[in-house]
Amino acid sequence: MLLPQTPPLHLTYCQNIHPGETWAEHYQALATKTLGVQRALGGSAPFGLGLRLSASAATELLESSALDQGRELFQKHNLYPFSINGFPFGKFHRGPVKADVYAPDWRSPQRLKYTLELGRALAAWLPEGCEGSISTVPGSYAAWIQSKEEELVMARNLGAVAADFARIEAQTGRFLHLGLEPEPDCFLETTGQTLAFFEGSLQEGAVPEIQRLHQVSAQRALDLLRRHIGVCFDTCHVALQYENLARALRAYRTAGIRISKIQLSAALRTPPTPEAAATLEHFRETTYLHQVKALRSDGTVLSWPDLPEGIAGFPATQGLEEVRVHFHVPLFVAPSAPLASTADALDDEFWSEVRSGICPHLEIETYTFDVLPKEIHPGDMVESIAQEYRWVLQKLNA
Repeated sequence: MLLPQTPPLHLTYCQNIHPGETWAEHYQALATKTLGVQRALGGSAPFGLGLRLSASAATELLESSALDQGRELFQKHNLYPFSINGFPFGKFHRGPVKADVYAPDWRSPQRLKYTLELGRALAAWLPEGCEGSISTVPGSYAAWIQSKEEELVMARNLGAVAADFARIEAQTGRFLHLGLEPEPDCFLETTGQTLAFFEGSLQEGAVPEIQRLHQVSAQRALDLLRRHIGVCFDTCHVALQYENLARALRAYRTAGIRISKIQLSAALRTPPTPEAAATLEHFRETTYLHQVKALRSDGTVLSWPDLPEGIAGFPATQGLEEVRVHFHVPLFVAPSAPLASTADALDDEFWSEVRSGICPHLEIETYTFDVLPKEIHPGDMVESIAQEYRWVLQKLNA
């Protein structure tokens, strides 16, 4: 939805909460669940969409009449797509995903092809005067990148995206940008790592690629890179690093790095006690990675790659102050002690930065709905999503 802010803000929820890999499944979710959320929120104003399209669905869109089918649905129900989650390439529900969610990574021509197809689909659907954002994997899973040359391969592929999005803008007037989404245990994890990549290897690999594809100067290529490649700022992921959200946003702004999209989400947090570890047993599940980050008393962060390792490790570790778990929980949910959420990290300072116009795209993202344990499960999906909207709107209007 378009919010009456100055500068304007677009708010949506991410469709990756809905299972489905084909266009038919994505369309069904839009025509049922999304319209239900729209009705729950009043149903009259234009309703923004944060789509999730798998690689197979993206290809299908460009090879059939599906683009027109989507456009007809959007026009009929006053919907407008302005963002796509291009992070999960393939299966994202109903079976193990774990680290496969990062594959293919940005070393792969498959990831490049998928992202370019998403760009063409979004450009075809974007309303006049509305920019489009696409989020993507943070380069790769950290353990998979072993050399500087692999970083440069990723950078060259990202340069090819910037070049293609620049071509789309020149030909259609539709402005698209891609946001790499820093995530625990990934190639881009912290704000500091992301700043270093954007100022180092990304420019080193992407600028010559843009020059090659567009026959422009190095400065013009750098300008196009900064215009079309940025960061998807996930508040859950930033909080997992024990970073201050507002300071992280300002660091990107100071460095001239575009915030492509802000994803509004919360992680679990607990004291580092055996009781908390026992309570976290209810959150064990086999679909997603739930990385665990513990804050030491000296300010450093200790990591475990998934929840089982974290549950086994942190109660026996001395000198910990807090534990946070990469398990997205609805923003409005207040887990029972000893658990809590990082929703309080979205504080007044953060909302002040959001209202300032640091990024026009806001997306609620709680894809874990189907694996939430009964202790905190909200019940009805449509009402849960609508309640997250109400929570965000209340914070924005405070």
